[in-house]
Amino acid sequence: MAGRQETLRVGQIVRASAGKESTGRYGGFYMICELLPGGYVALANGKDRPLDRPKRKNVRHVCPTATVLEHERLTDRALRRTLQAFANSEDQND
Repeated sequence: MAGRQETLRVGQIVRASAGKESTGRYGGFYMICELLPGGYVALANGKDRPLDRPKRKNVRHVCPTATVLEHERLTDRALRRTLQAFANSEDQND
């Protein structure tokens, strides 16, 4: 479990692979806001889960992508737009 968490970074876009978040808004894509102890991450998408109220999720239930965002000055609105564009580009690649 710790090995998988070590590959995740704050600001990285991940896809939820389990739970209701996996079929949610923006194709199930979220940004990691924080790495939490015990094999958990805090996820936000800017809408259902804003940056100030992230979702706690087990690292086994997320699939990382290669994309890492500059998260220091990111707003909920900018995060929503980025995740929407990312989800649209993933749909076109499928």
